[in-house]
Amino acid sequence: MHIDIITCLPKLIESPFSDSILKRAVNKGLVEINIIDLRAYATDRHHTVDDYAYGGGAGMVLMIEPVDRCLSDLKSGRTYDDIIYMSPDGVLFNQAMANALSLKNNLVLLCGHYKGVDERIREHLVTREISIGDYVMSGGELAAAVVTDAVVRLIPGVLSDESSALSDSFQDDMLAPPVYTRPPEYKGWRVPEVLMSGHDAKIEAWRHEKALERTRRRRPGLLPGEPEL
Repeated sequence: MHIDIITCLPKLIESPFSDSILKRAVNKGLVEINIIDLRAYATDRHHTVDDYAYGGGAGMVLMIEPVDRCLSDLKSGRTYDDIIYMSPDGVLFNQAMANALSLKNNLVLLCGHYKGVDERIREHLVTREISIGDYVMSGGELAAAVVTDAVVRLIPGVLSDESSALSDSFQDDMLAPPVYTRPPEYKGWRVPEVLMSGHDAKIEAWRHEKALERTRRRRPGLLPGEPEL
């Protein structure tokens, strides 16, 4: 998989890809993550990528020209499955979307900043918009890192145990069950006996029951016919 992330603040997004699972995925050659400085596509000596909004109002807006030049340059070298704008009013990102995106070959994530982007970018240059939640951040960089992490970890070979991703929360529309590790007893708090029984069928039944219980208590809206809290 190849992911290009367009940003006017590249240093803000470098850290999430320099350690842990994402770094190992890059080192294995399973994914290529390219962070592109939008200012490289500005034409003036100040490398300007934003301007005031027509009609007035507070805040600066990312200009269409550098974004269009950047995307045109990228598309001259490869065909993209999606050009995604990280936007607070995009479609809410979830596990099903992460699963679908993990099957793609080439993605662009465009990070908004300041007061957003020229509307013509949204109308003509991107293929979809994604939000990671109903709140506003200073820019789309951290949101792009969240989406990249959620997608890349699903690529075969990225996790040492590929079945791990299948047991994550939301994969089966439920939260994950409780997990425990050593010691079996600490300050009188014991690990459930069934988990140490070695009986696979009983363990799986316990995990399903606890996942259902936790989902019903914390996120009932994930279950059919249940209202969200």
